[in-house]
Amino acid sequence: MKELTLAATPQNIGAVTDFVNEQLEALSCPMKAQMQIDIAIDELFGNIAHYAYTPDVGEATVRVEIAENPLSVAITFIDSGMAFDPLAAADPDTTLPAQERAIGGLGIYMVKKSMDEIEYRYEDGKNILTIRKRIGS
Repeated sequence: MKELTLAATPQNIGAVTDFVNEQLEALSCPMKAQMQIDIAIDELFGNIAHYAYTPDVGEATVRVEIAENPLSVAITFIDSGMAFDPLAAADPDTTLPAQERAIGGLGIYMVKKSMDEIEYRYEDGKNILTIRKRIGS
């Protein structure tokens, strides 16, 4: 397990992505899975950066854990900001034309669709969101 704790700011999305990609590259992660994970990081860490501590800035921890059989990665985002379960909102109606859809929710929907598992819990004053992605056959 590897962990990175840093200020939850939009400027640190790249640092989080680099940290996770370093772990993925060591596993020879397929490019498609890496790109899906990178999009999820952008969405999830970006949401923490924009909303968890508003208007202040707090810290967030990103934890990467590797499992075998099948080879997979779990990435956990932990913050002490305002309690928020991104999985509680209904999925957007993607059958509607873009101009008729409600604003927001599409990013979390994309994360749900591209990851194998996603779970949220609020524990000891912390938001804990974990995504899992199989990267092996």
